[in-house]
Amino acid sequence: MSATEDTLWEIEESFWTQGADFASGRMADGAVMVFPYPAGILQGQEIAQGLKSAPRWRSVTLSDRRCRRRGNVAVLAYEAAAERAGEDIYKALCASTYIEDDDGWRLLSHQQTPAG
Repeated sequence: MSATEDTLWEIEESFWTQGADFASGRMADGAVMVFPYPAGILQGQEIAQGLKSAPRWRSVTLSDRRCRRRGNVAVLAYEAAAERAGEDIYKALCASTYIEDDDGWRLLSHQQTPAG
């Protein structure tokens, strides 16, 4: 795995475990996220607002990792197993698209499909 891939996976994991401030600082303008119901499709500032009200994950394991990079765009696909206090493990198939600009890698889109 390259240093760029390592960086992308670290950022991706942090989106799960860090707060809204981290997410706001790492999202591209107009980013789009698709979550299971009831959250649904969120864009731009809706994402940060949604993250502020959602409890953070205590831990997450990203398995079956796939990364494809083309120029300044990278796509990550994986299975997540995330844990919150007092809840069952949440499993989802996920895909995230990042774009690299002068400020580094920024999340452009993220999608989750429940897997269990």
